[in-house]
Amino acid sequence: MGSTTSDDPVHIVLFPFMSKGHTIPILHLARFLLRRRLAAAVTVFTTPSNLPFVSRHLAGTPASAVSVPFPEDVPGLPSGVESTDALPSMSLFPAFAKATALMQPSLEAELQRLQPRPAFMVSDGFLWWTLESASKFGIPRLVFFGMSNYAMALSHAATVENHLHGPTAEDEPFTLNAFPRIKLTKNDFERHHSQPWTEENPQLELLLKAVVATQKSNGLVVNSFQELEPTFLDYWNRESEPKAWCVGPLVPLEDPVARDPPLRTTWAEWLDRKRAGGERVLYAAFGSQAEIPAAQLREVALGLETSGVSFLWVIKRKESEILADVDSGFEDRVSGRGMVVREWVDQRAILMYESVQGFLSHCGWNSVLESVCAGVPILAWPMMAEQPLNARMVAEEIGVGLRVETADGTVRGFVKGEGLAKAVRELMEGERGEAARKKAKAVAEAARKAVEEGGSSWTALGTLVEEVSGGRMDHAG
Repeated sequence: MGSTTSDDPVHIVLFPFMSKGHTIPILHLARFLLRRRLAAAVTVFTTPSNLPFVSRHLAGTPASAVSVPFPEDVPGLPSGVESTDALPSMSLFPAFAKATALMQPSLEAELQRLQPRPAFMVSDGFLWWTLESASKFGIPRLVFFGMSNYAMALSHAATVENHLHGPTAEDEPFTLNAFPRIKLTKNDFERHHSQPWTEENPQLELLLKAVVATQKSNGLVVNSFQELEPTFLDYWNRESEPKAWCVGPLVPLEDPVARDPPLRTTWAEWLDRKRAGGERVLYAAFGSQAEIPAAQLREVALGLETSGVSFLWVIKRKESEILADVDSGFEDRVSGRGMVVREWVDQRAILMYESVQGFLSHCGWNSVLESVCAGVPILAWPMMAEQPLNARMVAEEIGVGLRVETADGTVRGFVKGEGLAKAVRELMEGERGEAARKKAKAVAEAARKAVEEGGSSWTALGTLVEEVSGGRMDHAG
């Protein structure tokens, strides 16, 4: 493939990881690039079973979606699964991520055919092997991780300062030299961070591959905005690499309910009735990947029931079956005040409803952004990955939410129903909840300004495209 000249139309390749939470922000990025005419063409790579979802979200844009075959008959993986959302257990995540590397020859065949030559590629951090493919064609590769600068900066500082190894207890607080006002524990980080770096551990092997490839790439595309976490963005760009570009929030900020009034679902009609009655509703959802044990699920139900607050609780099919076993009369007892939803919902649309005044959340980064962009405060209950760090950010750093307290006060401890009920009431009716609600609305306004013309994210995205496509950023070889 020939070299790019300044006269060539800018063609950008995007390759999200096969998970809804990783894919949706990159699809919003595609829309942003095209709407602002920063790219003449955008090509999004995905797999055959994910193609309909990607194509549906790109409808009405000139972006192209291209499928690359997902490997078949991978040992340890169920046949036909092409997304982490469909994995029977997240313990299979390392095997799934590792299997994506088998797509490399097919991806390179597609890259060979693309015209004009891509100016650069943005691929997910878990698709580490795409760096090698991009390098073969002289294409700069930028990394999308879908994490906050706060989580990235604290993880880097804790690793550099060697806080995650040694005999310190998992829940013993420590402070970082880089951020002495922040108290952390080992349990705020993924457990494998404190284990020896050996390739026998599949989680560590995957993480090491992703980290090494990221460090050799041309930049980080971050789904955040400078005003939300300036200290941590500055730290990352001063102390680590590659450079982070805040181009978010990668969330449409218009009200989807106002834009699409015919939206009629059972939950939408229920929320309309609550709004008409002047009732505040707590939205509860824990993401598509967290696995909640039966005993804990029962305490969630108990807490929501005894809180006295109206709530909309979205649960997965497996959780629904568990709930039916441990408390078959729950829905009858909360009928009218609470609603349990077992289907896919438009979370952003729910959060934009005037009646929704709180979000009981696992603190996945997408959920945090969607909530604060809607001006809805968060009751933080982290479950996995970097979510404990996001929960600290929500409650302690930017003040847009409160924290669920565990029975023993630890980061990953058991949550009892009575404690949850108390936290729910405080968020929805208490003074601390009102303060968080006020702050969330201010953050929502800052997010809107960041992506408007002249805003920090607007400027960063334009500068990124200009620098990378203009050849002024050194290419990682």
